Amino acid sequence: MKDDVQPRLRPSWLLLGPAFVAAIAYVDPGNVAANVSAGAQFGFLLLWVIVVANLMACLVQYLSAKLGLVTGSSLPEAVGARMKRPTRVAYWVQAELVAMATDLAEVVGGAIALYLLFDLPLLIGGVITGAVSLVLLIVKDRRGQRMFERVITGLLMVIAIGFLSSLFAKAPPVDAAAAGLIPRFDGAESLLLAAAMLGATVMPHAVYLHSGLARDRHGHPEPGPRRRMLLRVTRWDVGIAMLVAGAVNLSMLLVAATNLQGMDNTDSIEGAHAAVQSTLGPTIALLFAIGLLASGLASSSVGAYAGAMIMQGLLRRSVPLATRRLVTLLPALVILAVGVDPSRALVLSQVVLSFGLPFALIPLVRLTGDARVMGADVNHRVTTALGWVVAALITLLNVVLIYLTVAG
Repeated sequence: MKDDVQPRLRPSWLLLGPAFVAAIAYVDPGNVAANVSAGAQFGFLLLWVIVVANLMACLVQYLSAKLGLVTGSSLPEAVGARMKRPTRVAYWVQAELVAMATDLAEVVGGAIALYLLFDLPLLIGGVITGAVSLVLLIVKDRRGQRMFERVITGLLMVIAIGFLSSLFAKAPPVDAAAAGLIPRFDGAESLLLAAAMLGATVMPHAVYLHSGLARDRHGHPEPGPRRRMLLRVTRWDVGIAMLVAGAVNLSMLLVAATNLQGMDNTDSIEGAHAAVQSTLGPTIALLFAIGLLASGLASSSVGAYAGAMIMQGLLRRSVPLATRRLVTLLPALVILAVGVDPSRALVLSQVVLSFGLPFALIPLVRLTGDARVMGADVNHRVTTALGWVVAALITLLNVVLIYLTVAG
């Protein structure tokens, strides 16, 4: 009886962590590119998009973690269990393409950061990013999930400092920033950027991953007080982690809108870095590059971790860690080796991710709203309704993103 009671008395803050790993997906290099471009081109106009995207992310990530806790299965496992093998394999193929596109953005971002910091060729920077992410995965494999959570959370704090520091150099005008909270667009280009910002925020691999992270950290508690406590802690975990990620994304757009609006060549990360250096000085530019590097390293390891979980859940097999790392790393290195424009590669990766989002969101909302799956912890009808609205809106905006990108 004592062993059963003791975990309930444990301070809740010690149970935080899984959402901070998932939150890395919300501050990856794709977010940097989209948010800086939005601020530089349209000022504070699209500030509201970040707020809305973050609120959507809170709901989506909580539902994912809830599914893992209540069912004891990750989202890929839960989906795969309801499919016959041919369908399951086809579903895995699209999820694997999503994992590759994710890694493309993260590795390219890390390579750009190393180029900005040390003038390294992009291909060498990509190899270093992949190698460091493999080391982080080995830490997870050897030292366990809690140590991995601590390392990733530390990198998240480095990212936050790297980008939030710019706000202290030159504060944005409060009136103009407040006006950006009113939802509106200014032509097709602003709609395209809004869709890109949303696509860079809510990402398929984070939806797949969080269910497994919560399950692996907390187990599969039986219905009762402990499960209710863990679900309550999970809501705090998601809320705090998304607050940090949202603050970082807001800072990217605010800094760009305040300092880079109207400047040339700010549609690339390198151009944005150069503009930051010329307007805010070398120290802020250095912190910007360090934040970008931490973003690339952390998000690359988290993306590879998600890919392993997707493969295990859908194909019901695991592969050696180094092999798993190479599966998604090689396409990114090929892109860097053939000389494709890195900023263009980031945009294309977001388009591929757009294809994958409905395959993650629709099953998530359906499963967590099914009493046969969730029992007494099934979503409230309002929660399920909000989930369907979020899934439909994100799917619609990503279709718009794909169309406008191809048409453009």
